[in-house]
Amino acid sequence: MINSKSEVKSLLSKKSLINFKIILQTIASFIQFFVTGFTQIKKSFSGVKPRPIASLQGGQVNKLARLRKRMRDRDWRRYAYVILLGKGVAIGILFIAFAFISNLIGTPALAADPVLRGNDIVNPINTLWVLVAAFLVFGMQVGFTMLEAGFCRVRETVNVLMECIVDTCLCGLLFYAWGFAFMFGSGNPLIGHEFFFLGGTPATYGSTGVAFLAFWLFQFAFADTCSTITSGAMIGRTGFIGDLLYSIGVSGFIYPIIGHWVWGPDGFLVTMGTAQGFLPFLGTGFRDFAGSTVVHTIGGFIALAGSIVLGPRLGRTFKRDGGGPMLPHDLVIAASGGLLLWFGWYGFNPGSTLSAMDFQGTGRVAANTTLAACAGGLSALFFGFPKTKKWDLSYTVNGFLAGLVSITCPCYWVNPTGSILIGAIGGVVVVLGIDLLEWLRIDDPIGAVPVHGFCGIWGTWSLGLFATGEFGASGAISPDVSATVRGLFYGGGIQVLSAQIIGNLIVALSTFSLAMLLMYLVNLTGTLRVSKEGELEGLDLHEHGITAYPEYLTGPSATPSGSSFEEKHFR
Repeated sequence: MINSKSEVKSLLSKKSLINFKIILQTIASFIQFFVTGFTQIKKSFSGVKPRPIASLQGGQVNKLARLRKRMRDRDWRRYAYVILLGKGVAIGILFIAFAFISNLIGTPALAADPVLRGNDIVNPINTLWVLVAAFLVFGMQVGFTMLEAGFCRVRETVNVLMECIVDTCLCGLLFYAWGFAFMFGSGNPLIGHEFFFLGGTPATYGSTGVAFLAFWLFQFAFADTCSTITSGAMIGRTGFIGDLLYSIGVSGFIYPIIGHWVWGPDGFLVTMGTAQGFLPFLGTGFRDFAGSTVVHTIGGFIALAGSIVLGPRLGRTFKRDGGGPMLPHDLVIAASGGLLLWFGWYGFNPGSTLSAMDFQGTGRVAANTTLAACAGGLSALFFGFPKTKKWDLSYTVNGFLAGLVSITCPCYWVNPTGSILIGAIGGVVVVLGIDLLEWLRIDDPIGAVPVHGFCGIWGTWSLGLFATGEFGASGAISPDVSATVRGLFYGGGIQVLSAQIIGNLIVALSTFSLAMLLMYLVNLTGTLRVSKEGELEGLDLHEHGITAYPEYLTGPSATPSGSSFEEKHFR
């Protein structure tokens, strides 16, 4: 056996010289054979001239007709047969030569292939599917940016764009350095501690067959989503430096550490219900297929903490005080952004199968995602109508987003009918959640807390009610999803529902506590909230020195002249 390149070269230099001589001699024999045969054929036809065919006149007859008529002539027919026979013999000889050429040269034996482990074998189809899903999820950043910019006031539009872009850049580097290691590295039930700076990575992540860096990209897009959810509830009064500081805490610590509990290889909620795990008496683990808890509940409750610590925007009066929400400056942008988010969700949920070969599962997830969004949009529209006596666009947009958030956890384990009910209830939850924040005097300009926080809770719990007991996932992120799941409404009792409630509440309360601590620490630096003068001037001019629409004249409140929001409201 040959194991080195030098030995291979030595063998080729000695053995190949002899073999090449044999090949040259063989080729020379072939050439001599063809030359001799051609000479004999030429002699046999010397002096023989095919008789002209009277019926052929120039281009009046096509080539096929001319050939057919010539073949009726004996001399032409004999000539054609000899030519075809010669070509056939030549082709046959060439095939024989190629068949033996490898034996003539000789192929040296190379070193034996190394033994492959399961996570060394990359599945190209699954990897490509996850990459496409990652691109779709990352594209949701466009939707978030448009949604937040449309629902905010005109004077903070540039600030929203800037924060969304910079948060994405910051999240990418943090998730590369240690965020992914904390979340998906092996370690202990609370935190992972491998793959720092993406070092020491295998070819694939776990047994998914997905190339490791493709899986990293997919998860980075999820982490970026959580970070963007947070900033949405805090627009209009957050300082840019303060945004950078709390974003480091969110993307670098809170999201990956708490996410490890649910999606990490050894998180304590993953092993919940097992004999050696957390709360073994439950007999079942916590499940979150695509992130109702990991992404949306975490993001929503960080947003809630930020809104509480910041307080409302200047001039924001609540309904119980005789006021109401500040009007969005561009619902066209907001609605378009919402629809882009819906489109991106087809990477968010179906992509979480991590398998392009799970055709039925992926199709079911995509269908359930669609139906839940449709039901959520309509239920929010009709449920909100009696309150305002108007067909409210903002309720409708937040309604279908609520349906999408609600179905994200149970999308694999429920049927289409269940997804419609889950989405419809999500649409009601978001309207009630908006009213609750208004009553509590918590200023959330885009409804991030009700959409992601409250509907994330509902979606996680709904698995314990609507899981049909028919489906078991084989390639999802969380390790314990292969078994079928049966909810309360399908005869499964309260076992799964209990696990979902306990796991979700642990995540929600832990997130809220850590986020409150983070926001208070950033607030102590004096950078979390912009100054009163800066807020009155508008964050676009105060923080970035430019407005989104410089061609329009704006008053002190950065709204078009004649707006109901005059300067007196901010004094």
